[in-house]
Amino acid sequence: MMGLMPSEETRTMTPPTVRSSAAHDAGKAAGGSTRAWTMRLLVLGIVLSALNLRPAITSLGALLEEVRDGLGMSGSVAGLLTSVPPLCFAVFGVMAPRLARRFGAGAVVCAGMVAIATGLLIRPYAGGTAGFLAGSALALMGIAVSNVLMPVMVKHWFPDRVGSMTGLYSMALALGTALAAAVTVPLTDTLGGSWQTGLALWAGLAVAAVLPWLPFVRGRVTAPGAEKALEAATGGDASAAAPSVGDRSAGDLDEAARTQAATPAEHARVEAPRLRMARSRTAWALAVFFGLQATAAYITMGWMAQIFRDAGVPAGTAGLLLAVTMVMGVPLAFVIPRLATRLPHQGPIVLALGVCGLVGYAGLYLAPAAGAWAWAVLLGIANCAFPLALTMVGMRARTGPGVAQLSAFAQSTGYLISIPGPLLVGVLYQHSGGWGLPIALMSALMIPQMVVGFLAGRDRTVEDEAAR
Repeated sequence: MMGLMPSEETRTMTPPTVRSSAAHDAGKAAGGSTRAWTMRLLVLGIVLSALNLRPAITSLGALLEEVRDGLGMSGSVAGLLTSVPPLCFAVFGVMAPRLARRFGAGAVVCAGMVAIATGLLIRPYAGGTAGFLAGSALALMGIAVSNVLMPVMVKHWFPDRVGSMTGLYSMALALGTALAAAVTVPLTDTLGGSWQTGLALWAGLAVAAVLPWLPFVRGRVTAPGAEKALEAATGGDASAAAPSVGDRSAGDLDEAARTQAATPAEHARVEAPRLRMARSRTAWALAVFFGLQATAAYITMGWMAQIFRDAGVPAGTAGLLLAVTMVMGVPLAFVIPRLATRLPHQGPIVLALGVCGLVGYAGLYLAPAAGAWAWAVLLGIANCAFPLALTMVGMRARTGPGVAQLSAFAQSTGYLISIPGPLLVGVLYQHSGGWGLPIALMSALMIPQMVVGFLAGRDRTVEDEAAR
């Protein structure tokens, strides 16, 4: 007992302020460690999720012939299948803001990854065309909500690294797109040649993407104001939150969110002035431009590999050619927006991209196999109209709320415009027995895309045209 006395006396004599400071420092260190671990987990989750946002589409494009033969699918039905992505993006994306407000954005992204994994796993074994379409729709539903939510989460978890994180997210998305196109056929051959296995294996990547988000489901961990930022980024209208395609896409929602206030209280006070976008010629030009470039992108993802295969190109090489087209978006997505912001009129860029597309389509018609690599590169350049469209959305409005409302109008209208294109290509292919008419359609659509893109590139703002 006596041996314990000095120690106890020492504890008794320790000033309370010292103990409080020590506890504070320990708590601060623990909090810093927890936050660092959370940030690492978020980065991993964002990258893995981005990798999963396009393999459901491009892996199918690489094996479309085998899927058609296995399911007894006509060209028209295959065209319907390639029209499902924009339809699902337009329909299911509107759910994302409401779901995020109710369950938390992290939980919804996690559920989206589960939906992707489940849809990819069941669609090859569903036993028929209807089941295959249902499984595809389930996977695309997960893609749609993740498309909308992740860029906003990037903004609110990494406010001082929006550019670098968005670049990382965009590169991972493009990598996943190209990877699925390039390796699906070789992996299918390695695993026995079954197209069911070749498509289902991508479910494993989606399962891996679920894991980093689990703590955000269990603990409802979320960045302050993230869900309200999403609502603000759509002008307060959840139904306007159509996802971007691409894509890489959804960067415009992040740009819109960047213009909003940083805290929940400030978000609550912001009321975006409503603009009558239907009265703006610039808004309509952007919407049609967005829809036509999306049409070209989904026709490319769904049908280009099949065009090369019908021309005698081996299946594995056709997948690589599609991958080349998709991967062109990685460097050009950084170059084109920077160039566009330095020009008073973005029309010349629109015309240059359109010319690349027309030359690429002419090559597909005249010598699809002989110049296959050149046509793949040219069509990849033409598909970079997507980042240009997003850049012009940010330039055609003066205010953050204006950008958000213009983005919502252009995307929601554009995705509706893009739905018939891939279906019509399938119908023409089915009834003509070749690719002459479908390629003529693709070329014909490029002309109005260039015209409306040139009009959208003029130095005007929607506030001057669409104010009440």
